[in-house]
Amino acid sequence: DRDIVDADELRKMSERMDTAGKDLLGATLVVKAWMDPDFSERLLVDPAATALQDLGMETGNPNAPTVLSVVQNTADVHNLVVCTLCSCYPSSLLGIAPSWYKSSEFRARAVREPRSVLEDFGTYIPAAQRIRVHDSTADHRYIVIPQRPQGTEGWSEDELRTLISRDSMIGVSVPHVAVSSS
Repeated sequence: DRDIVDADELRKMSERMDTAGKDLLGATLVVKAWMDPDFSERLLVDPAATALQDLGMETGNPNAPTVLSVVQNTADVHNLVVCTLCSCYPSSLLGIAPSWYKSSEFRARAVREPRSVLEDFGTYIPAAQRIRVHDSTADHRYIVIPQRPQGTEGWSEDELRTLISRDSMIGVSVPHVAVSSS
């Protein structure tokens, strides 16, 4: 028997290398949204004011004025973020943009065939769930609040934070609870 690395494992390894040692501020927003429905509701309406007021967190680009929109995955809709023109990305929240996000292939295919692109990342979205693609621009960025995995009720902020990744906040992956083999 040979151990073969699947697409999801490869994606996770790459992301861990890309974000090693970085505090992804976007994960703080996600955890707070998962734990506090009032915060989540306000975050979806006015992300910049809510993040600043509740967490003291600046969500804009420090080099130029930008608007941040927060979109939330639901049982009906899965959100995916792309920048079709270049690689506009909320780096203050997610760290440095991964190289694949900047690639012309990802940027073109994410709009034309998002379900196929997600499958390339090892993410399989049910056929009944719509995929909504959001196009970032130089002055408008997006972050995805992934669906909170079932079975995480009662988890601490630190435990929930381990489920959130840069890729889940872009929408190319979804958080999973590890299933123990015992």
